[in-house]
Amino acid sequence: MTEIIGVRFKSGGKQYYFDPKGVQVTSGQGVIIETARGVEYGQCVQGNTMVPDESVVPPLRPMVRVATAEDEKIVAKNREKEARAFRICQEKIAEHGLEMKLVEVEYNFEGNKILFFFTAEGRVDFRALVKDLAGIFHTRIELRQIGVRDEAKMLGGLGICGRPFCCSGFLDEFQPVSIKMAKTQNLSLNPTKISGTCGRLMCCLKYEQEAYEDAAKRLPKQESFVETPDGVGTVCQVNLLKEQVKVRLDDAPEALKCYRNCEICVVRNGKGKRPEDYVAPPPEELARRRYVAPREEGAWGVPTQERSALAEALERVFQAAEENAQPTREKKMAPQERGSRSRGGSRRRKGSGEGKPAQEPAPEKKKEQPPKGDKPKGEGQRGSRPNKGKGDRPQQAQQQQQTPREGGEGGEKKSSFSRNRNRRRRRPSNGGQPPKPPAAE
Repeated sequence: MTEIIGVRFKSGGKQYYFDPKGVQVTSGQGVIIETARGVEYGQCVQGNTMVPDESVVPPLRPMVRVATAEDEKIVAKNREKEARAFRICQEKIAEHGLEMKLVEVEYNFEGNKILFFFTAEGRVDFRALVKDLAGIFHTRIELRQIGVRDEAKMLGGLGICGRPFCCSGFLDEFQPVSIKMAKTQNLSLNPTKISGTCGRLMCCLKYEQEAYEDAAKRLPKQESFVETPDGVGTVCQVNLLKEQVKVRLDDAPEALKCYRNCEICVVRNGKGKRPEDYVAPPPEELARRRYVAPREEGAWGVPTQERSALAEALERVFQAAEENAQPTREKKMAPQERGSRSRGGSRRRKGSGEGKPAQEPAPEKKKEQPPKGDKPKGEGQRGSRPNKGKGDRPQQAQQQQQTPREGGEGGEKKSSFSRNRNRRRRRPSNGGQPPKPPAAE
């Protein structure tokens, strides 16, 4: 085991291991490190840690010291010099007419070397530019050409996902990305949709590639011949994320059905001819492959079936309580219901064309009516009517006209109760006036 500290020279740059020489360094402290380019200033991102010897690339360079306040002032002055050098270099590039784009300028800690990072489509002859810069700054000048990915890492920015670039945030090294990854993940092959700000394929295509490859090994390919719970068919579409496939059944080719990976059995993986001696299993055997959902648990670990049983028990309790309270509610509502019925009956009688509403007889007197056949028709008692519809009303009115009124020949005096009842049943068209008696012959 070897004791190391992790140091990073740029924000989002690669992390390097150095020997702390027994000094305790915490994360976030500035340190002075001896590198292949000389003495450099870096920031500790990983404190004293013991790592296996295999993970250390020899030789392990030592840490010179922990940065002091004077070292921080030197770094701040170098940042000011970098801004001035960047402006001067751009002016010289324009004077020489070079097809190159200046990206960043970096001073080393000692200030005896300046690095100019630029991008260009091809090779650039910048020998004259180096002579001019060396005459201005009187120090060592180095121009280094970088790619568009390194440019995006240095400049930073926001990606199409709305987050900072992965390369400038946490990626130490660029991973190779190919168009095959987009095909495996069923993404659009439109370059504008799968490319980053740098113009190259997005680095995030690499993140989920292993998961997609593992799912592709377990799922059948398109045009595969499979057995499903509903019959045999051909795979038309594969969803790697949900691990589901859409199958066109031989019995119903017009509609596609979706199945889980555990519900199907692959007879032929990929395109090709069906086995000549293949015989489809019986429907009963295929139906056994249908997926049965496992027993789910609720929010507090209570199974769903037990929760449903508890809900049914509570519903029965509430229903029994409601049935017990129903008689009491009916007793309280009975007077109001009777009043509403009487008011509704009076409104119906008003619209029947009578001059004034008639009083409805008590329910007890309705029950005390004599049975049919005790009295002859025409003596104040209604005859037997098989139907109480509107079709019987003209016959009743004719019967009442044939019956002599009070004081007529051969008639008897009617009671006021029968007269009021007959008046209520009739609906004459003469405005509520009683019919005139027939003329004496």
